[in-house]
Amino acid sequence: MTAFGGVYESSPWVADAVWPEVTTGNADELESLQSLMRDVIDNAGREKQMALVCAHPELAGRAAIAGEMTDESKSEQKGAGLDQCSPEEFAEFMTLNVRYNEKFGFPFIIAVKGHDRKSILLAFRKRIENDIETEFKTALEQIHRIAAIRLSAIAEKNL
Repeated sequence: MTAFGGVYESSPWVADAVWPEVTTGNADELESLQSLMRDVIDNAGREKQMALVCAHPELAGRAAIAGEMTDESKSEQKGAGLDQCSPEEFAEFMTLNVRYNEKFGFPFIIAVKGHDRKSILLAFRKRIENDIETEFKTALEQIHRIAAIRLSAIAEKNL
């Protein structure tokens, strides 16, 4: 739990669900662990999936300002330069966060690694036009990408 509890944002139940497979050696490879964790999410049902999506902080949002994000999220958002927004970029993030939450009922999620503020805002503007089912599926896919990045980082630390 210490190593893998934070792979899925504030949702240690995912790591807990795969623990029996880990202890029996069925998840001794990074890819198999990642696949097992993904299956847990994909089969969790809409309510648990929605809770997972809602566990993610807004980009450059209130949690970032208040310092209430997980260490992983802080690092990821900082890596994309979201801690260095111009006043105009910050205002646009705030406006888009509100519009997105009002439309979909959950925060905008994107795996920020490899992105910068400009590309994130571009994706934000585009995805806000999606219908709710498309966007919910996209959010889950992005969460899986974030988890894969986090698992890779854990594996690199333990080499």
